Amino acid sequence: MTDVIKDNSCKDFRRRGKFHLASRVVMCNDVGQALVELALLFPMLILLIVGAAEFGRLAYAAIEVSTAARAGVAYGAQSHITASDYAGMQLAATQDAPNVAGISATATNYCACSSAPSAPVSCTTVLTSCSPAPLHSLEYVHVNTSATVDTMFNYPGFPHAFTLTGQATMRVEQ
Repeated sequence: MTDVIKDNSCKDFRRRGKFHLASRVVMCNDVGQALVELALLFPMLILLIVGAAEFGRLAYAAIEVSTAARAGVAYGAQSHITASDYAGMQLAATQDAPNVAGISATATNYCACSSAPSAPVSCTTVLTSCSPAPLHSLEYVHVNTSATVDTMFNYPGFPHAFTLTGQATMRVEQ
């Protein structure tokens, strides 16, 4: 059995019993097996790491787009004057996500009576629409944001670009 051992890393096992020597001979003859396994699994490992990085990048962009919509309505909900400043709400939304290229925002406002807040009415006629005395008018601002994010790599079977959207609605402070 000692004739089979040829490399220096296996010499210290010659002095042990036959069982240890036989198991070490098998291990010493399989030196390239780990390298072959690594070569076979390395592309899959790289694909897994790149896929996780791509997913994290898209998740970050989705959070940025959603948070930008919230920043736009936060600006518009400050007062009745800022509620009609559509350009200011859009600017607040787009400046909140500087890391997302090509983000766009649209802003609107609408009014409702306190008796039916889900039924919008015109903000110019809201005072006459909510005519009984205890009712009062409510004003809301709404911002939609969207951005198209391209993937870093093209994967077969997956789209090359994703459109991410965000929306937020908030009542204007009285």
